[in-house]
Amino acid sequence: MGIQKKTGLILTGGGARAAYQVGVLQAISEILWEAGWPPARNPFEIVCGTSAGAINATALACRADNFGEGVQKLLDVWQHIEVEQVYRADSLGVIRSGARWLSLLSFGWLLRQWRAAPPTSLLDNTPLVSLLHRMLDLPRLDAALSDGLLHALAVTASSYSGGQHMTFYQTAADIVPWIRTQRVSLQDQIGVEHLLASAAIPFIFPAVPLYVGGRREYCGDGSMRQLAPISPAIHLGASKVLVVGAGRLTEPARDAAEAARYPSLAQIAGHAMSSIFLDSLAVDIERLNRVNLTLSMLPEELLGRTPLKPVELLVIAPSERLDDIASRHIGSLPRPIRTMLSGIGAAEARGAALASYLLFESSYTCELIRLGQRDTQARKDDVLAFFGS
Repeated sequence: MGIQKKTGLILTGGGARAAYQVGVLQAISEILWEAGWPPARNPFEIVCGTSAGAINATALACRADNFGEGVQKLLDVWQHIEVEQVYRADSLGVIRSGARWLSLLSFGWLLRQWRAAPPTSLLDNTPLVSLLHRMLDLPRLDAALSDGLLHALAVTASSYSGGQHMTFYQTAADIVPWIRTQRVSLQDQIGVEHLLASAAIPFIFPAVPLYVGGRREYCGDGSMRQLAPISPAIHLGASKVLVVGAGRLTEPARDAAEAARYPSLAQIAGHAMSSIFLDSLAVDIERLNRVNLTLSMLPEELLGRTPLKPVELLVIAPSERLDDIASRHIGSLPRPIRTMLSGIGAAEARGAALASYLLFESSYTCELIRLGQRDTQARKDDVLAFFGS
């Protein structure tokens, strides 16, 4: 008997953009059901996530015993989400976090009274803790792993203290941790604190302390310094990987007239976010495709001597600019948040990239879910071929 091939799922980062992933998963569930798969059957033995994708990945892994139920749970959350479930959007909350933080950036040399307890981030994401507890069923995750319904779950974070990118993975199998340049892995019991750290968008949300090897390290968004987003799934044993992006992997250039305007702070921040969340994934996909091509040209005797193995890859990413979609929904943000973002140019079309990560409002997330469903249905033949149906 041959070794059973394991299918991995990679859910990338992107804040509110992660709603797109839920649309993709719902469409995959529907396509497989129409092809004769039982609705409860889990098509992914290995689930990996980063940032908001780590939250979706863990919620899905918790229900590995019933894939359809897991997808429905994610749909229920993202179709009815409000900003207040993720971060404080009231006037007092915004003043205590965002306004003080922006003031510190501008006048920190004058504001000596904040030296003892300076503001740590633009937004206060304390409400996210309650949302995570409602979304997750971690004892059910333990049971799925021990029963063999799931092979492994992995989430990633980036250490501000140590400077390394870290992959935390939970499995019942015997998988030796791997170490690469600027990347380490640690077998651990995945908890809410790992997800808060993985989803701590730099500057936007506060860093989260995690204990690594007996020492405390402050960690932020797992998309930072993530040189190889697909790597964890392969290390955990996946021979085929479905990657769901949270933005178009290649963007056509804007017209010269628009590019000639001096960028706003929000436009610069949005550009930085795209670099963090999208660029490394695009590079890793290119790298994996080159490796697959090289392996396909090797004769059998040489193929058996290399530790490299071909990895079947399916990538589903938005067919539309999520910045443009976000610009149509900025008005749905609570007034205090809208006012603060307007001050740095995020309410303008050219600064909407930043808003696209923070728009945890159902009008926006439902449009992303519908886009994910359409994009996946348009790739129905690829999906069926990937799952061998």
